[in-house]
Amino acid sequence: MISGRGFGSHMQFRQLRYFVKIVDAGSFSRAASIVHVAQPALSQQVAELEERLGVMLLQRSARGVRPTAAGEVLYKEASAILHQLDQLPGMLRSGSGEPEGTVSLGFVSSLAPKLVGGILEECRTRLPKVTLRVSDGDSLGLESRIAANSVDIAILYEDEFATALTRKPLFRQKLYVISVEPLFDQTNIISLQGLAEIPLVLPGRTNGRRVLIERIFADAKLKPKIALEADSLASEMWAVRNKVGCTILPVGDMSHFGPNAFAKPLLIEPPIHLTCSLVHSADFPLTNAGEAVRNFLLDFIERRVGQADMPGTDWIGTS
Repeated sequence: MISGRGFGSHMQFRQLRYFVKIVDAGSFSRAASIVHVAQPALSQQVAELEERLGVMLLQRSARGVRPTAAGEVLYKEASAILHQLDQLPGMLRSGSGEPEGTVSLGFVSSLAPKLVGGILEECRTRLPKVTLRVSDGDSLGLESRIAANSVDIAILYEDEFATALTRKPLFRQKLYVISVEPLFDQTNIISLQGLAEIPLVLPGRTNGRRVLIERIFADAKLKPKIALEADSLASEMWAVRNKVGCTILPVGDMSHFGPNAFAKPLLIEPPIHLTCSLVHSADFPLTNAGEAVRNFLLDFIERRVGQADMPGTDWIGTS
């Protein structure tokens, strides 16, 4: 950990914010447009930061910038410090009485369309002084953002509970095969053997869903036919829409894409499950507003699970 002594009067929180934004943006020019500071001034602030710390923080190239090893350490520590700093006003205001402040939520991309709209609408009524900041991504990325304190609470899918986070399993979700057109002799289910004959569009090998699928195939002594590896859910769905192959998702109802965008999802038998969990940092306690949002989410999602557009779910959380 970087010593707190380093963040003395000579080092300004503004410089840390600029540095974090530059790493997030991947370039000085993009960061300059985000923070509304001229690019030369931004470069000067980073140069001063590097001089005071005595290390190079960014590697610059024609394609942008990325942090050095020292820069990665500073990015993690600075993100945590700035997050705590941003939480202070809300913590003080909500120390007694109604919860107040900003809470950052992350949702796994495949689940976000089912939950975010209803959560935002109901939270405005139940917690009027709490502002939600919402983003989505894959489960591994959300866990990293929890660890870096850029996200307070995440709703994500897991197969193995390996990372050191505070987690509450919510429900088990069956996986389905998603295709544009009905598959041959389509019924409501498909076997793993039948699935092994179909070209698939799947996320990269580090993705938790991909790891689970590969393991299930290996246990059955089968090998999936990978037509394309996608780097995001958006590109995965784009490839399926363009008939590159089918995919396997923890989503049994695709109506939010439109009535005719995809064929009826096929349930895999024997079923493959992922666990949906609510996670937050094990190192930094939630603020009063964060605790209020956590409790609200538990109540909201329990009511949401089991509705017609969320088939294949089995609530395992405790009320």
